[in-house]
Amino acid sequence: MAERLKVPARPLFVIATAFGLSSAGQAFWLQRLGGEHALPHLAIRVVALNLVYWYVPALLAPTIMAIAQRYQLGRVRFRVQVFIHVPGALTYSFVHTAAMLATRALLMLVFGLPLASSAGWWADARVHYLTQLDWLLMTYLFLVGLAHTLVYRRESEARALAAAHLETRLVEAQLQALQRQLHPHFLFNTLNTIAGLMRTNVNAADLMIDRLGDLLRMTLDTSGPQQVPLKQELDVLQKYLEIEQTRFESRLSIAMHIDFETLDARVPNLLLQPLVENAIRHGIAPHARPGWIAIHAAREGRRLRIEIRDSGNGLPPDRLMALNRGVGLGNTRARLDHLYPSTHQFAFSNLDDGFCVTVSIPFEVDAPAGRVEVLHAGVA
Repeated sequence: MAERLKVPARPLFVIATAFGLSSAGQAFWLQRLGGEHALPHLAIRVVALNLVYWYVPALLAPTIMAIAQRYQLGRVRFRVQVFIHVPGALTYSFVHTAAMLATRALLMLVFGLPLASSAGWWADARVHYLTQLDWLLMTYLFLVGLAHTLVYRRESEARALAAAHLETRLVEAQLQALQRQLHPHFLFNTLNTIAGLMRTNVNAADLMIDRLGDLLRMTLDTSGPQQVPLKQELDVLQKYLEIEQTRFESRLSIAMHIDFETLDARVPNLLLQPLVENAIRHGIAPHARPGWIAIHAAREGRRLRIEIRDSGNGLPPDRLMALNRGVGLGNTRARLDHLYPSTHQFAFSNLDDGFCVTVSIPFEVDAPAGRVEVLHAGVA
């Protein structure tokens, strides 16, 4: 059942009073234009009658609007609307007329004036009713229309809020699906490496299994949120690099240059690992010579800039242009598009001595700090 429409009493009273005084002012102005002088008892009568004229619909508005809400257009048949609102409008007109006639009679008694004209009380009542009937029916219909407007507005806001919540849940589901795709890819690569080491270096394979277990525990513990502090992301990356260090030994050197104030900045969960894995696969693995991976993180105004550099040979211009146009690394690109639709940068460039991937996202941090530089010349 829909929540009942609440009509605030105080604004209704203020509005009714304002209209009543305005109507009384118009009556006095018309009298002055006609050359009449408002006697004291006549002024009181005019003000009282005009106030009652507007107080009655103000008092009945909650009931009329509640009925309109219960028998809302589009939810009940038109003949039901007619059956409800025709008697409702007539009842309202009778009640309003009765209140006006009772107020008029009371004022006449107070000031010692005759209760009716020479035509009689009943004739006066009928004349008053028919004179005001069209305005009374319009007032009733206005209240019904106002009730429908407020109900439709409330329902529209509720639908918009529900749609926003649904869209948020959909985006979260899509991000979680993208995030889950990362784990099997990395796991299969690592298992293949372990299988290869079992034939050449059993101790290294055993160490790699232990480190893989540690990494899987960390990724499972942090698999829920879509964004995590950079420090937490670096902890996971460190475990991954320990595995790769076991694989490549002295062929791989790691350097991290991290601004201390960026450690609390929020980044997409498991952002760095696939980018570093890609750098190792293309910049380190194909070459027999020793190589290096460097991870930089710095704040630039209101943005966080992260760079993953490697000592590979870079890419030909056509492949580099394709990457910057959106070809490749689709999973990471899709997650950035979801989390930062138009406020991120994901770019690739050749260096004089290697290749660089740059990620720039809004800087969101809770606690500022100073700067620290951490260097690792090989992870044991």
